[in-house]
Amino acid sequence: MIRSKRFGPGLLVTAAFIGPGTVTTATTAGAKFGLALLWVVLFSILATIILQEMSARLGLVTRRGLGEALRGAFANRFLRAATIGLIVGAIAFGNAAFQTGNITGATMGLSALTGLSGPGWAVIVGLAAAAFLWTGTYQTIERLLIALVALMSVVFVLTACLSRPSVRAIAEGLLLPTMPVGSLTPLIALIGTTVVPYNLFLHASSVREKWSEAVPVERALRESRWDTVIAVALGGLVTMAIVVTAAAFFRRGTAVDSASTMALQLEPALGRWAGWFFAAGLLSAGLTSAVTAPLAAAYATAGAMGWPMDLRSRRFRAVWLAVIIAGTAFAIALGKTPVAAILFAQAANGLILPVVAVFLLIVVNRRSILGAYANGFLANALGGAVILFAAALGFYRIGTTIGP
Repeated sequence: MIRSKRFGPGLLVTAAFIGPGTVTTATTAGAKFGLALLWVVLFSILATIILQEMSARLGLVTRRGLGEALRGAFANRFLRAATIGLIVGAIAFGNAAFQTGNITGATMGLSALTGLSGPGWAVIVGLAAAAFLWTGTYQTIERLLIALVALMSVVFVLTACLSRPSVRAIAEGLLLPTMPVGSLTPLIALIGTTVVPYNLFLHASSVREKWSEAVPVERALRESRWDTVIAVALGGLVTMAIVVTAAAFFRRGTAVDSASTMALQLEPALGRWAGWFFAAGLLSAGLTSAVTAPLAAAYATAGAMGWPMDLRSRRFRAVWLAVIIAGTAFAIALGKTPVAAILFAQAANGLILPVVAVFLLIVVNRRSILGAYANGFLANALGGAVILFAAALGFYRIGTTIGP
């Protein structure tokens, strides 16, 4: 587990979304649509900052997690039960989908490193994640894995600079929204891989460890906002660099279907080592996220259900184990099309995002919970715009799927 005492909570959020899903989704977006979807990355980063600020504010002011706050937000027993059921269901499904992408990404890395493929890799990754969570020994290798992911991010930024992209083309991609034919699924996936629903639960809980009750609330809120903005913006820069790099080196129409193909982006910076380095980075990103996602699901569920936050309790372990099993099963089922599986997983999170965000918005508007720190007009307008846009995309995607 990435511990917030060593890393700021904002970096915790960034580390959670810079995983194999982001690398694969951003690579696919750049390879197929050039710089046309850069505006989606910009929107996703702004949306992440807006929603994570609300989550962090909730945690700092109330000293409760989002799940705990939701449990106490509704007086009506039926409404409270329905809310808890909907949130737990959304988090369970969303994290299972996210876990599918994590395990698939780690499997792609292992396949590229060894030259061997098959469903066995998904089982091994799933078992490794479960073993690390069960015993707690994951802490012994977390620094190495996070360092590899961070190094891969730096290399992507360097390679994007080496590709000498057109500043005008980047500006147009960022500021002139377009939706090329066939871009809807990658578009929703870019949102889903950046604005991660479980991060809203993770952030509200982690800020309490970083800023104790002894720290004045105003100071804690100010420092938390800067922490969130800087860390998430850096993560957005990495995602944009991957899109730019992919756009420069996949204009030949190369199909993005494996880790070795995606590694071609890094050849200008790493030469013949690009394949090995990319595979190791993908494996590290997948394994790191494969542990964080089910753990976050367990925290969110425990908070919503009113269970004690005991990592060794049977109910807590049952939640993260169920997410790992589901993710592993889906990764095996979709193993023949790993890139498509990762895109699907991120898109599923994009569809779930509005549900979780609506409940977050409800809670942070309750003056009975946050008092003077409840949302104002601007925060509600920005949060509402994020929810409406994400929901509109989701409904449109569903309509195009079931329509004539």
